[in-house]
Amino acid sequence: MQLGDSDSDRSNVEDRRGLGGAGLKLGLGGTVIVFILSMVFRTDLFSLLGGAQPADGTGAPAVSSAPATNPETTQRGRAEQGLEKVAIGTFNDTQKTWSQALAGSAHPYHDAKMVLFWDQTRSGCGAAGAEMGPFYCPVDERVYIDLGFYRELAQRFGAPGDFAQAYVIAHELGHHVQNVLGISGKVQAEQQRNPSLRNSLSVKIELQADCLAGVWGHTAAARKLLDPGDVEAGLRAAAAVGDDHIQKMAGRRVSPESFTHGSAADRSRWFRRGFDSGSAKDCDTFAGQ
Repeated sequence: MQLGDSDSDRSNVEDRRGLGGAGLKLGLGGTVIVFILSMVFRTDLFSLLGGAQPADGTGAPAVSSAPATNPETTQRGRAEQGLEKVAIGTFNDTQKTWSQALAGSAHPYHDAKMVLFWDQTRSGCGAAGAEMGPFYCPVDERVYIDLGFYRELAQRFGAPGDFAQAYVIAHELGHHVQNVLGISGKVQAEQQRNPSLRNSLSVKIELQADCLAGVWGHTAAARKLLDPGDVEAGLRAAAAVGDDHIQKMAGRRVSPESFTHGSAADRSRWFRRGFDSGSAKDCDTFAGQ
């Protein structure tokens, strides 16, 4: 897969690698309170809070844009340069695609941000850990990813390759598209009204994000950015994170009623539908097709 210079624009990227769980956000009043408590208990509570910083009003932790540069983190960062290039390049290219696709619509696209972190950080949706895998938080409109997940995707889930990695980012931005279009809010409201539908609605919204990732893949193919075998890599990645596949890998019984993301077959099928169609109109997973 070739993304040209898309990886060079970091304007929508927050690099928190090397900061650990740093970046807890405090307002002016909170900063004063923590300072006073630090004096009372003779303890640097700012350090215990992970280097808390004043609030920036976005709902996300305020952090330094520059990661730590000690030898260990520098070596780890260098080892991730290739993964970082694919992640940022895909993120930028996918956003450009949706910005063009939704231009002039009732719901024009606006950019999300991507947070690169190691091990753990904080998001507008709460604590974020590497074990959670990549995710999108609608509260602060950010995609969170520990790039180590890509190694898991290749080694544990058997889905290596740049396009498999790109699928992950495109899927998470599919959730941002759903948020922009108001789909996420409607689904959440329905889940609250009908808790018995929570899992089935979750599956539908995840499959739709897979389809939207396929739509981006279609545009990438049309622009001749894909290499031979890239589509197959995307399909393998979609299947690899199917609920049934994950349950089997964990040695558990496959329980369709517990699915929250969809089966391997369904995830591949919806990604393929978006890729073949190239239109978000064909990604209506809620129609039951």
